[in-house]
Amino acid sequence: MSSEGITFYNRYTGQMEQEKVLGEKSLRWVYGTPLGQLSLHLLVKRAIFSRLLGAMKNSPRSAASLPAFVKEYNINMDEVELPLEEYKCFNDFFYRKLKPGARPVCGEGLVALPADGRHSGWQNAAEMTGAFVKGQKFDLPALLGNAELAEKYAQGTVVLSRLCPVDYHRFHFVAEGTPEAPVRIPGPLASVSPYCLRRKLAWLWTNKRELTVLHTPQLGDVLQLAVGATGVGAIFQTYEPGKPVQKGAEQGYFAFGGSTVMTFFEPGRVQLAEDLVKNTAECVETFARVGDVLGRVIS
Repeated sequence: MSSEGITFYNRYTGQMEQEKVLGEKSLRWVYGTPLGQLSLHLLVKRAIFSRLLGAMKNSPRSAASLPAFVKEYNINMDEVELPLEEYKCFNDFFYRKLKPGARPVCGEGLVALPADGRHSGWQNAAEMTGAFVKGQKFDLPALLGNAELAEKYAQGTVVLSRLCPVDYHRFHFVAEGTPEAPVRIPGPLASVSPYCLRRKLAWLWTNKRELTVLHTPQLGDVLQLAVGATGVGAIFQTYEPGKPVQKGAEQGYFAFGGSTVMTFFEPGRVQLAEDLVKNTAECVETFARVGDVLGRVIS
């Protein structure tokens, strides 16, 4: 495994920054050593491991670790809905809600990012060959679990939003529309950290996933794919299928662990934000928050 750390471009500071990775030493061992690889296949990627980890994070005892977690990763408590002492366990805080107005939603004619995280974007899905490391190609039919949909979006626009364990872990709709019920695609639960995806991008289309189709008035059908990862034993959808939603409305949340949301647009519907396109071409992720600009609607 590469000894390089994880760096990203911060849209708000205009600077390249180094990511502080939760459990970095363990990730390097599991995904970068022969013995670690054995533990991955025998235990780590299996649902039972994530369920056990989830049970630990749901235990009242886990709340004792929250002050140190907030301090270590410099989490802004001014935007969090509740005081820290009101969270009864680690997971309660992990999928915390924010105060109203903490994440402004971009205006008319713009498409919103679905989550806080580090984002990569491709104007044309056929060019998705440079995520995290040059040369790795996406298997779109496997990723979507549907060959017909894969053909429809084969030259569409794609955004990959990677949530770190320290991020706000609720994800939102990128545009107004009417969502269908999610389609659940079973699979294991490997990590989606760049340390792991640099080595094997295919975790994205073998991990457990949930696919939602959002019917929109301006963008046609938008696909929002929630991808689970190690520690994410469940993806919780909080929206009501068939009920219209506004841009920026909550779609769901992940329990403990790193996670990914991928958004797919039909060809010719969206022009991606300039920084997103430029950085992705250089295998650099762009940090931005939910509701900020993903791109603009093509009239």
